Amino acid sequence: MGNIVLRDVSKQFGGQVVLRGLSLELTSGEVVGIIGPNGCGKTTLMRLILGQTEPDSGTVTCSRGLDVGYLSQEPDLADDRTLHDEVLSAFSELLGIERRMRELSDEMTHRHERPDELRALMDEYDRLNARFLAAGGYTYEQRLAEIVSGLGFREEDKSLPVRVLSGGQKCRAALAKLLLRESTYLLLDEPTNHLDIDAVRWLEKFLAGHTGGAAIISHDRYLLDRVAQRIVALEGGQAHSYPGNYSNYAQTLERDRLTQERQHEKDRAYIAKEREYVARYGAGQRARQARGRQTRLERQLEDGRFVLDAPAQRRRIDFEFNVEVPEGRTIIELDGLAKSYSDRRLFADLSLVVRSQDRIGITGPNGVGKSTLLRILVGQQDADAGGVRIHSAARLGYFAQESRELNPDWSVLQAVLDARPEFTEQRARSILGAFLFSGEDVFKKIPQLSGGEQSRVRIVRLMLASPSVLVLDEPTNHLDIPSREALEAALLDYPGAIIAVSHDRYFLDRIATRLLVMRPAGHRLIQGNYSAYIQRAESEAAAAAAKAQSDKRATAPSASKHAAPRSRLAGLKLAEIEARMDDVRGKIQRCHEQFADPLVYKDGARVAELRAELEACETQQAELEAAWYERAARELE
Repeated sequence: MGNIVLRDVSKQFGGQVVLRGLSLELTSGEVVGIIGPNGCGKTTLMRLILGQTEPDSGTVTCSRGLDVGYLSQEPDLADDRTLHDEVLSAFSELLGIERRMRELSDEMTHRHERPDELRALMDEYDRLNARFLAAGGYTYEQRLAEIVSGLGFREEDKSLPVRVLSGGQKCRAALAKLLLRESTYLLLDEPTNHLDIDAVRWLEKFLAGHTGGAAIISHDRYLLDRVAQRIVALEGGQAHSYPGNYSNYAQTLERDRLTQERQHEKDRAYIAKEREYVARYGAGQRARQARGRQTRLERQLEDGRFVLDAPAQRRRIDFEFNVEVPEGRTIIELDGLAKSYSDRRLFADLSLVVRSQDRIGITGPNGVGKSTLLRILVGQQDADAGGVRIHSAARLGYFAQESRELNPDWSVLQAVLDARPEFTEQRARSILGAFLFSGEDVFKKIPQLSGGEQSRVRIVRLMLASPSVLVLDEPTNHLDIPSREALEAALLDYPGAIIAVSHDRYFLDRIATRLLVMRPAGHRLIQGNYSAYIQRAESEAAAAAAKAQSDKRATAPSASKHAAPRSRLAGLKLAEIEARMDDVRGKIQRCHEQFADPLVYKDGARVAELRAELEACETQQAELEAAWYERAARELE
């Protein structure tokens, strides 16, 4: 079991303190989710662990021999390689062994007249072959194919040069390399960035089977619910640990907030009561008691005995939205929409009815036309077939993934006042507060804002326009967890209809009441949120598996004295089974002997044939052993 220990670590950049006396222990065998607002030091924490940066004070130690693999947000890949070769470089040590084994095979063919040299070469070859086998040397191409496919690459993508890959594809290639390295402990910095919903689910399954442990920086709350066993929240330069997944963490925070709120009210009442007593009896017969109470109260206040500040409440938008479409009315109808690019079909025969207060989430893997569907809906693109009907009273507000609609000369405050000139500055600042802009932040110019901050400003302006339908394309991209929760709170308050494309499953759970699932094979509309969809899909898969098993039993011969033996081994005597077991053991031994022959490896087809023969023999051996135990048990009865 390996450990990573940080003790009293502090770090600052340019006079800004990022970490302040932080202490944290990470243990192999445990998956930890690391959360916190953007800029709180999460990535700095990982760089300290890796030794890429040094702490200003404190210590960082890792257990001797702990193999730590790191996925950064900015992948470092070789542009001149193909995707396949760059990902394959994860097996550099294994490939080096294989290359040396080929060299030894060539050398051995020329050393038959020199027995001593040949023996030395064969000994080296045997040692390397043992290492090669132990490291799964004959399966690395299969493992590469599984991971590359699981992360959403197509077979034809493997031949693409790295330099032509998109930023998202490069991030996925870097993740594939890391996972193939099979490091003991993984440090993952935003691993789900640029992954579609299928790839994220695949990554979850991979992490669930990874026994070495991991620390994951992520804003994906659904992922943290599925894989995290502990949440570490960075705040004020400190690390606070909470057992369990993200939902457990959120519930703990809410319990703490309610406890603080009750204690605050209790302390406030106590302080008021004591001060009233002092004021009433300070000059009378009870003056001595009053002075004693005054002294005690002052001491308690100095010692921080009381919860003086009320816990922060979720701020709501101080604005009444003017959405005019009557409740329950149909406002949008999509009828038989179809769209293709060249010979690639995105979707066909897609129909959907949207009513005035519907909350529709749209999800599915990349490349199925989700964003295209939204552009058709808002009139920015034409469908190949079908039509869109929008109620005359409906007004659509569209949030695109990428937009340059914000004036670079605006401040955050001016961006709101431009949308609603009748607002006072105080009212505009109140609304911005609900979207986490407070204090001097409202005076920042648009170019000074991060991508997530600009997204929040765009969403504020969009909602203040009071459209009757919000059409949102990946609105949580670039947002940290507090920003996502502020957005969700605002959308839950919004009285109009919402149509949102998203890979954020937690967002879909909170917002959606219906889900349009788009996949290459087709689409379907589900009542409920994302979790309801997954539950239904898993139930359907289980029912299909049960039916297949039932059908298989129904078509099998009935059990009777005239029925065929249960297996091809059922009719054999114990001695006959033992004879076959000896025969198979001999075949397995001969396979291993041939694997030890260096000349075999010069023929790739022979290696594959030998591997298939060995696997078949091992399967047959397992069947014979099971039959032997069953027959031996019966004869002992």
